[in-house]
Amino acid sequence: MKKLAILSLLLTTTIAFSQNFDSKLKPALLELKEFIAIPNDALIPSDILKNIDWLDQQFRKRGFITKVLKTEGQPLFFAELPKRKKAKTMLFYMHLDGQSVDPSKWHQENPYKAVLKTQNGQNWNTIEWSKLDTNISESWRIFGRSASDDKGPIVMLLQAIDLLKENTQKIPYNVKVILDSEEEKGSKPLPKAVKKHRDVLAADYLIINDGPLHASDNPTMVFGCRGITTINLTTYGPIKPQHSGHYGNYAPNPGFRLAELLSTFKDEKGKVVIDGYYDGISIDDTTFKILKSVPDNQAQILENLAVKNPESVGRFYQEALQYPSLNIRGLSSGWTGKKARTIVPESATAAIDIRLVPESDGNRLKELIKEHIKMQGYYITDKVPTLEERKKYDKIITFESGGVTNPFRTNLDVPFASWLENTLDDERLVKIRIMGGTVPIASFINELNIPAIIIPMVNPDNNQHSPNENLKVKNIKYGIQTFYKILSAKLN
Repeated sequence: MKKLAILSLLLTTTIAFSQNFDSKLKPALLELKEFIAIPNDALIPSDILKNIDWLDQQFRKRGFITKVLKTEGQPLFFAELPKRKKAKTMLFYMHLDGQSVDPSKWHQENPYKAVLKTQNGQNWNTIEWSKLDTNISESWRIFGRSASDDKGPIVMLLQAIDLLKENTQKIPYNVKVILDSEEEKGSKPLPKAVKKHRDVLAADYLIINDGPLHASDNPTMVFGCRGITTINLTTYGPIKPQHSGHYGNYAPNPGFRLAELLSTFKDEKGKVVIDGYYDGISIDDTTFKILKSVPDNQAQILENLAVKNPESVGRFYQEALQYPSLNIRGLSSGWTGKKARTIVPESATAAIDIRLVPESDGNRLKELIKEHIKMQGYYITDKVPTLEERKKYDKIITFESGGVTNPFRTNLDVPFASWLENTLDDERLVKIRIMGGTVPIASFINELNIPAIIIPMVNPDNNQHSPNENLKVKNIKYGIQTFYKILSAKLN
């Protein structure tokens, strides 16, 4: 009887615990709706300031002390709970800015006017907000810009704080929150800002709440992310477009020259053949086992991409992410489609991005590419060539270099990782060594000298950066629950 009583008590406690999270779904959705209604285009400074004002009110309401940290660009938003001496400190990173929108591509009146929807086969049906007063289905989704990237996780944190207070649950360590305002622009001011505000940001650990869960939608820990840098390459033909009948076969075509050059960067299987590009990278047995433990479905990935075979930089998807990429993200020359003209274009441009891993250095890789181009017989300049240069050199290319956002990777065996894994306490947990995308976190790690781990919370099919961005109610509940676990667990 005694055992039955204890079991009954545990079951009742578990049900009540679950219901606590259910009780936060309505306020979370309404708060997120209100937050989404404030446009947050990373390219519009006034948008950013309005979002900071809203955040200031919401965090102060939860007992946080807030600051606006100045940078060389847009300000950062900082919040912390009153400090306790001798307690360790956890820093949470998220971002408040969002990608620009093209309203014509969204299936709703306004991307900043959040809409609730449910899926019916291939169709999405709108749900009236009044339905929140009835049972809320975890399959519902809220659609709006930054619903998942990254306003949703911010609201999840706020709701978890509310629930902790309702349950009189104390947080056993100090909490700091830093919200980036230029993440979608590459966070160029961040390294100097972290250095400038080092004392304010000082912490023992860093958790990043950005990006989606693994494609399986299972709880996920990510131990690193790739960095990024960019290049623009422009080749030249006649000084102005020429009639292709009169000058075809005579005036050099910049499109063909650029295509020929780009084809020397990789072999037919997708591997970069530029000398030294993959130097310093090796996959040992331990790393191989970690990569293979990720439950990727290669057949499904190929089905989603609608391609027969992948490139063979790695033997499988996770291994491919351990190497720096070399991606042509855009090509332009002349006109196409209905606007196509019978001309020899004056120039052709390739926009290139390079995803970086910790073993690679962005500036070094760009120098390797530049040297490779030089070996193909090109005269390289960093601006539009002068008339004298055009007459002097046969093959000319403009090489424009972008800034570098560094990658990071935390060892999977650090004590902080073990603490987080035990705290999440889920046998479905997926551990990813490094993800393909970029979060500008390296400056925190280098300056504050702390381990960092990404704990994503949003559904993998959230359409971030794209039209019809959305967040599933199931993931809102998961996020509140995950923050609750992390904030109530005693640090070692």
